[in-house]
Amino acid sequence: MSSLAVPQTDPVAGSTPGAARGRPPLRRRTALIPTVTLLLGALYCLLPVAWVVIAATKSGRELFSTFTFLPGTGFAGNVRDLSAYRDGVYWQWMGNSALHAGLGALLSACVSALSGYALATYRFRGRETIFSVLLAGVLMPPVILAVPQYLLLAEADLTDSLLSVLLPQILSPYGVYLARVYAAAAVPADVVEAGRMDGASEWRIFTRIALPMMIPGMVTVFLFQFVAIWNNFLLPYIMLSDDERFPITLGLFTLLEQGANSPALYTLVITGAFLAVLPLVALFLVIQRFWSLDLLSGAVKS
Repeated sequence: MSSLAVPQTDPVAGSTPGAARGRPPLRRRTALIPTVTLLLGALYCLLPVAWVVIAATKSGRELFSTFTFLPGTGFAGNVRDLSAYRDGVYWQWMGNSALHAGLGALLSACVSALSGYALATYRFRGRETIFSVLLAGVLMPPVILAVPQYLLLAEADLTDSLLSVLLPQILSPYGVYLARVYAAAAVPADVVEAGRMDGASEWRIFTRIALPMMIPGMVTVFLFQFVAIWNNFLLPYIMLSDDERFPITLGLFTLLEQGANSPALYTLVITGAFLAVLPLVALFLVIQRFWSLDLLSGAVKS
């Protein structure tokens, strides 16, 4: 007797093995959509960076005569010309940015840690109102506050100085918000109460117990604020008039304006922009190890 060959089916998917091997599962095909979307987004963000890196290697002649993504041979000459421009004013701009961003981010992280810990730990009247005002400050564009800040600092005769750029950026509503959320999650109330029962003062509890637990969050606040101050253009543009006090963003802007009359300066602007990104990359690589700290390591060490 002859028997008919019945194709075997997959008991789970209800399809033949050949059909299952012929095309990928639906879940795998669906997962490709967000992956492709993320890759396209990364390409969109990294393409200008790649252009700056490649263009910084080109001389003035190569910049306008060679293929866009073809490296050049003039990077060393561009750095020499940039360093020689106005007796090295570019490196003075870099130093000003490092001072503004480093000191401002450090003070902002300290203020955010104190404020966030107080809002997360203590119960007092108006706490939620203050937190709501902070949330409103997070949503407010900085451009709205630029002119009022200038008028206030002008009344105090502080414009065109380091304080005019530093003071408005010490208090960061977003930094206080992050510190408050992180302190509420990282600092257990039982640990704080144990410190009080042992007779420790509130300041000692904060500095010896709470702050070590909050270090990963404060590193994040420091990094965000450092990048924000380093890239800030509007506030220095309004506050400063002496070009020797300019940060790197405002200095490159003035150099770009002069490039409209002298196209040879475009190579200096591009090279300066590339060099200005390197400190941010180095900072990220240096401090990212602090994010891996255990949240309770500070309490154990204390």
